[in-house]
Amino acid sequence: MFRFNLPHLFAANFLLFLVILQCSVVVLVQSRSLKPKYQQSTNFLENLEGIQKGQTNKGLIQLKQYLNKFGYLNTGDDSSASNTNLTDEFDENLELAIKHYQQFNNLDVSGKLDANTIKQMLIPRCGVPDMINQSPSNSDNFTMIVASHFTFFPNMQKWQPSNTRLTYSFGPVSQNVGIDQVRSACASAFQKWAAVSQFTFEEGSEGQQTNIVIGFYSGDHGDGRPFDGPGRILAHAFAPENGNFHYDADENWSNNPVQGQFDLESLALHEIGHLLGLGHSQDPNAIMVSGIESGAIRRNLGQDDINGIRALYST
Repeated sequence: MFRFNLPHLFAANFLLFLVILQCSVVVLVQSRSLKPKYQQSTNFLENLEGIQKGQTNKGLIQLKQYLNKFGYLNTGDDSSASNTNLTDEFDENLELAIKHYQQFNNLDVSGKLDANTIKQMLIPRCGVPDMINQSPSNSDNFTMIVASHFTFFPNMQKWQPSNTRLTYSFGPVSQNVGIDQVRSACASAFQKWAAVSQFTFEEGSEGQQTNIVIGFYSGDHGDGRPFDGPGRILAHAFAPENGNFHYDADENWSNNPVQGQFDLESLALHEIGHLLGLGHSQDPNAIMVSGIESGAIRRNLGQDDINGIRALYST
């Protein structure tokens, strides 16, 4: 006759409960979406069209923060900090910064906030600066030094020759997208960079320390580059050999985006370019162009991207 051993049965059930609880905690951590603590609207741009040097407007402080954030105006004040070093006057430094922005984005270089310049500023974009970092100057000599249309990080930061086989892993994943979708999008993006460069990429095993870590974060998440809520800054990554690549968890992500959603692979392809050492490109056909509209899909490297990565690692 079969007899139940109650103490053993209780112990087995308790161990099973602990395993289930542990798995549930892991899923919860991967799926959590942090509430943003830092939000910056671009509504101020709507009231600035046509404004020019010599005029004042409260929205100009936010415009200066925007241009400072992306490397066009050196205000000496972080864009997320207080406005103590900024004024609402349209001065010569602001005019020059707008000219730099217009030139980099293939716009009419007028130094005025025309409709096309404002339209460009409203496009959702990568949070990495555009690598200009101009100091205030009264000079109109604003020719930028770039190789073709691609750019590099300062001092041409790149991976050491011994680091051509890079591993990657995943941190927290947003609740509106599953890890399988993220893994698929990133694997495809890594494969496309591997096809045109000296690098190979492999997902690390669980618990392994990897060269690259990909995760979803909200607001101020401790890296000095806070996200700003939906529809503005979409993602960012760091120069070699940092290896951190962050999506904004407050965006609506998809592998089949429609209007109002952003494509996981398109942003992965872009941010991996930064991880390898490329800055933003002036070529509108390059994956390294800074902005992307919602619903858009860009899953192919442009010739400028290929030229850039090969130029960087041939030196």
